[in-house]
Amino acid sequence: MRRIVAAFFVVFGTIFYILLFKSLYLIPELPKDEPVLIFENKVFEGEPFIIEDGNILVSYNILKENLDPYLFWDPEEKNVTITTFDKTVRLKTDSLTAIVNTKPVEISFPVKVLKQPYLPIKLLEDLYNIDIRMIDKNRVIIDRKLPERKMARPIGREVFIKLYASWFSPNVAKVGAQESLALFDYDRGWYQVRTGDGIIGFVSEKNLEVFEMENKEKAPDRNVPAPVRGKLNMVWDYIHSAAFNIRREKAPKGLDIISPTWFSIIDGKGTIESKADISYIQWAHNNDLAVWALIDNNFDPETTHEFLNSSEARENIIRQILMYAELFHLDGINIDFENINLDDKRLLVQFMRELAPVMHEAGITVSQDITVKSQSSNWSLCYDRAELGKTVDYLILMAYDEHWAASPKSGSVASIGWVEQGIKTLLEDVPPQKVILGLPFYTREWEERPGPEGTSVVKSKTLSMAQAQQTLAKNKARMSWDETCGQNFAYYTKGDAVYKIWLEDEKSIELKASLVKKYNLAGAAAWRKGFEVPAVWDVIFDVLKAPVRM
Repeated sequence: MRRIVAAFFVVFGTIFYILLFKSLYLIPELPKDEPVLIFENKVFEGEPFIIEDGNILVSYNILKENLDPYLFWDPEEKNVTITTFDKTVRLKTDSLTAIVNTKPVEISFPVKVLKQPYLPIKLLEDLYNIDIRMIDKNRVIIDRKLPERKMARPIGREVFIKLYASWFSPNVAKVGAQESLALFDYDRGWYQVRTGDGIIGFVSEKNLEVFEMENKEKAPDRNVPAPVRGKLNMVWDYIHSAAFNIRREKAPKGLDIISPTWFSIIDGKGTIESKADISYIQWAHNNDLAVWALIDNNFDPETTHEFLNSSEARENIIRQILMYAELFHLDGINIDFENINLDDKRLLVQFMRELAPVMHEAGITVSQDITVKSQSSNWSLCYDRAELGKTVDYLILMAYDEHWAASPKSGSVASIGWVEQGIKTLLEDVPPQKVILGLPFYTREWEERPGPEGTSVVKSKTLSMAQAQQTLAKNKARMSWDETCGQNFAYYTKGDAVYKIWLEDEKSIELKASLVKKYNLAGAAAWRKGFEVPAVWDVIFDVLKAPVRM
């Protein structure tokens, strides 16, 4: 029994001695002869950076994982694309010319590719608002320039920095009184700290005075346009040809923005076809209307796949858009990409991230059209709404085509419950001040005929508001209010066919427009100009612009 007790004390004493010894003496935390990158409170070894001709190049993989998840490497075309709030930067491998917002800029050192790309560190400092310090040839520290950073200093005497949050932990550094330490995590009475030369460890909160250091540099603000009064009021204008003449028309009451359908991307190289007209711009500006020209993808998924998957094609498109925007004095652009392969979802976000900074630098508002959420791959799931909402100034919810032209079942183009649910689900991902509600100025006439085995054969025809009224009058249709859909419903028969119309009119538009204020959205946009009856503009004005009556 005595031997067991003695053995216990020997073992216990040995462990205690080892722990005490380790807690009194320093052990090296970082290798001295190998490259080490310290990013905030993370340590990276191996090959986190390389040095060539005195230039430091940092690992692409580390930067993407820890600094910018949107950093984009195109292995086919061998270039890196960086997108920030106000810059789109393309860096070609082994090229001393960078493309910054479509303009060439000379740089001191190019991107290098070993097992992965390495980016020149000096280029990153301003782009990412980071602070980079080289301690010696084998140690680099990177910190974000935060508005405020928590710091600490020892209270009145030297303290040891522990490897772990424990008194029995080995020491990794000793710091003197008043030496500033960067502060990170807190663990049960211990602060994680970092010394000026990059040593990371833990100090008891009892031994530290905590304070905040203010960074006077502030991130730039992005001001998006707002109407003089009320909510934004926009309409799309479908342009048949470049010869279209609008100069004699009067601008609708309360309209802020007009979006002519001028531009289409017609091939995989990103060639843009234009129907733009400077006299249209002059008319709009003379009527105090902002012009947000629409750019579509021809609704062709294969062409879209081709240009989204090429960095050069995306850059070609952005250059053309900027050229047209400056040539025609555009106030904004409206990206209407539809029918997109689900596999291209990530690349659609990448394109918008590359496009937006270039437009913002030129003072151009960026809006993008998206559909109501559904399970359709090409028409809904292809949009990463949360990421797109972070990138563009406005997302326009095309809250129509609940029952589309080729629908096997007749029904409303935009019933009030379906529209409201579409708003709610979008607001799960996007803040309301970035959402514009799309309204339909059209409806569909549905023809139902008996089919085989008791089924119905359904066909539809698109009608403007005026055409719908004419059809009802001509056929002496019966009409009643459909409370569930929030629309007037009409029907009539001819032979063995039944014709149904869920009308879009002043009353239905008023209900849908009212959702803009209910959910505090940015405004409304209507498809399309020329399909409305004039009285609709008064209704929209009263909902979006008129002051609230007390």
